[in-house]
Amino acid sequence: MHKEEIRKLIGKTQQKGLTLIPVRMYFKNGKVKVELALAKGKQLWDKRETERRRTADKEARDAIGRSRKA
Repeated sequence: MHKEEIRKLIGKTQQKGLTLIPVRMYFKNGKVKVELALAKGKQLWDKRETERRRTADKEARDAIGRSRKA
């Protein structure tokens, strides 16, 4: 990356609350290359929804597992 690209990414992470995420790592000509992505974090309501869905899926799997044993 060039200095200006790095400065832009740093500015976005500090101002807008975005996060740099390493998407992919690979070797090229004896060097390690990293693909980066900018992403927004989840909001509280989104986290709650994800947790609810995870809980419902777990309960459904447990119910199916209990029905197979009987």
